[in-house]
Amino acid sequence: MSRQTVIKAVLGPILRLMFRPQVEGAENIPGTGPVILAGNHLTFIDSMIMPICCDRPVFYIGKDEYVTGKGLKGRLMAWFFTGCGMIPVDRDGGRGGVAALMTGRRVLEEGQAFAIYPEGTRSPDGRLYRGRTGIARLTLMTGAPVVPFAMIGTDKLQPGGAGLPRPGKVTVRFGEPMEFSRYEGMDRDRYVLRAVTDSVMSEVMRLSGQEYVDMYATKAKAA
Repeated sequence: MSRQTVIKAVLGPILRLMFRPQVEGAENIPGTGPVILAGNHLTFIDSMIMPICCDRPVFYIGKDEYVTGKGLKGRLMAWFFTGCGMIPVDRDGGRGGVAALMTGRRVLEEGQAFAIYPEGTRSPDGRLYRGRTGIARLTLMTGAPVVPFAMIGTDKLQPGGAGLPRPGKVTVRFGEPMEFSRYEGMDRDRYVLRAVTDSVMSEVMRLSGQEYVDMYATKAKAA
C-alpha cells in the first residue's frame, strides 16, 4: 500500500467531516490510464479536498518550499505533502514553467492522474482568470484526456488562502472528459494552444459558475 493511499485513508475521513464535500460527476474520471484534472483555484485547501474526492491517486505540482524546511517540522511537512501526491518543483526559477510541464508529462506517461490549475495561481477575488497554455501542451504531447473540475465554496472557508480553514460545506464538480486528438502534433502552434486552453477554461467556468476575466491572475494580483 502506497504512502499516499495510507495518508488518504487517514486524512480523508477528517477532511470529509470538516468540509462535507458534495461530489458531482466523479464517474467522469477514468479509472485507469493517464488523465489531466484541470480546475479553478480558490484557496490552499483545494489541493487537499479535491484528491479525496477521487477514487484513484492524484498527483500535482507544489512549491518546493513546502518540503525544504529544516528540523522535525520540515521533515514532517515534506513527508505529509509528498504523501498527499504533491511533487515539489522550483516554480520561481527561470525554468520553473518548463520543469512543471516536464513533471506533468512524466506523471501522465506513467499512466497516472495529474491535477493542474491552468490559472497558474489562486484567484485573487473569486473570479476565474485566463488559463496558461501549459494545460494544452500537456494534453497534446501525451494524448491524455482532460477532465475539467470546479471547486465551489472553498474560498469561503479559507479566505485569502491563509490561516486555518473553517469547517463548512463545499462542492467539487467534475465535467465530462475532453479530448483533443484532432490537434495531434500541433503542440507548438500557439493558436491551437490558446484555443484548447480556452475550451477547457470555458468548461471550468460553466461548472463553477464564476465570472470570467480575460486577464492572467498574476497580472491582476500585481495591479
